[in-house]
Amino acid sequence: MLTDVPGFLVGHATLEGPVTGCTVVLCPRGTVGGVEVRGGWTGTRDVDILSPLSASPHVHALLLTGGSTFGLAAADGVMRWLEERNRDAVPQVPGAVIYDLGVGEASPRPGAEDGYRACEAATRAFARGSVGAGTGARVGADVPGTHRMKGGLGSASRQFGRSGVVGALAVVNALGNVLDRDGRIVAGAHDPRGWHADAAPHLERNPSAAARAPRESYTTLVAVATNAALSKTRCTIVARMAQAGLARAVHPAFTSADGDVVFVLASGGEAASDDAVGVIAAEAVADAIRDAVRRATTRGGVPDMRTPGARSPDDPEWSSG
Repeated sequence: MLTDVPGFLVGHATLEGPVTGCTVVLCPRGTVGGVEVRGGWTGTRDVDILSPLSASPHVHALLLTGGSTFGLAAADGVMRWLEERNRDAVPQVPGAVIYDLGVGEASPRPGAEDGYRACEAATRAFARGSVGAGTGARVGADVPGTHRMKGGLGSASRQFGRSGVVGALAVVNALGNVLDRDGRIVAGAHDPRGWHADAAPHLERNPSAAARAPRESYTTLVAVATNAALSKTRCTIVARMAQAGLARAVHPAFTSADGDVVFVLASGGEAASDDAVGVIAAEAVADAIRDAVRRATTRGGVPDMRTPGARSPDDPEWSSG
């Protein structure tokens, strides 16, 4: 998991009634970061501190949250938790959101107390699936006559050299379907018979249509951590390369309705090139996205990939995994 990278911890706060939550990644001292934003409808906070042009030297925590932009209030609790532990005078906590207001109750949304609670719960052995920021996540385009499927939060890691590690955590609330390595659909939109629905053929037939419902937005949020020795500029390069993993596992990706963001956090002294870390990160990101939907469970009436009737056994596009 992401916490296979030494020093990083992950904690969740899950709100069962509203079907939402938030997830915090706590960073070891000296962590630097980078970011790549590709979605057309993002909700973020303080991502500019990750720019190579920013004088902000370090990142102390990362917030991923549901509740749309309302959920960014959870960062206040993360900052309070860090300040109480004298991490720095002004904790640096970038964050990003998914839109999950269409699942469960409209409120409450994650707030400062939830951000604080997620920090208190942070550990190496964190839960995956429909928890934290992935609680209300869904996947699949809103093609007429179809239904979406449950998304969630997943994680994966890969090693390099003798002791190098790249870990990824993904919150998958994508407009696109999630694909396996062989291109088959793992989870996504489906019709009442359980047959998959793909946005691409729908848009080919209806080029003036949008692949989203009105007032809806979608997002895949990714955090990559590594113990490679990277600067902020190199983290940004790796974040750009890691987006390839998102594109491999989600189709379509980076649409005008998606808020896709990849963060990269580096804290360590392992020697590795930008290219090596970027290639490995892309693989870990794709693995984490697939892990998210495989571990997701039904919430708010949205079926997971194991729900009877949500997948037709006769449809060859569904993966047996």
